[in-house]
Amino acid sequence: MSSLEFAPPKYARIVQAIQARIEDGTYPVGQMLPSESQLVREFGSGRSTVVRALQILSMHGWIEREHGRGSFVKGIPAQANERSRAGASAFDAPENAADTTITRAGRADAPAAVAEVLNVPQGSPVIMRQRVISDEGAPSELVTLWFPLDVASGTDLGATDVIAIGAREHLQAVKQIRPARIVERLSARLATADERELLGSSDEGTPVLGILASVFDAGGDVVAVADIVLPGDLHELEDSYPAT
Repeated sequence: MSSLEFAPPKYARIVQAIQARIEDGTYPVGQMLPSESQLVREFGSGRSTVVRALQILSMHGWIEREHGRGSFVKGIPAQANERSRAGASAFDAPENAADTTITRAGRADAPAAVAEVLNVPQGSPVIMRQRVISDEGAPSELVTLWFPLDVASGTDLGATDVIAIGAREHLQAVKQIRPARIVERLSARLATADERELLGSSDEGTPVLGILASVFDAGGDVVAVADIVLPGDLHELEDSYPAT
């Protein structure tokens, strides 16, 4: 079976590299990881990218971060298959990182692709939450989260204020809504005018990779849709599968 993963090449590669080292014993349980400065040098990334990778590893239970001391290996979590796929990362990531900017939040009309996933008519009112993620000062990822009105009701998902713990934890804390499965669709296309503006490109022929991730709860209902747009020249698709 194919283990298709879409890996933004900066923070996700760091996440996957550290996961692999924990799995093969290079980083045993209890060991302190290399410092943020060492990881910056090793992976050739900005500090904010390394911090984001460590935040994701901490959220998924691979490491424990201790203020003033560093990051320590906890081991392979029970749900180790929940790796840094784009949809899960978009839904999980906290918004208070220095490389993240909230560009829009509130009620909006559902575009065709989102309406189809939510099983509502195109243009139906939903709650959307959009952010731009930068790498070393340049926009590298556009993430828009869409929520049915009943799911977002009573939460802060429609407010422009930063949600420090991310959408997943916020929904769990406020509404006791827990995602059980994420289905992703990948497409290659040209960026729209709005996407080019947010990603800092003036070229009408700018290629992007689009990922539409549907987040289901245990009952099979869609509780969120993550629309992720990645500049084609900054990202790549990696797939691994058995040859027999």
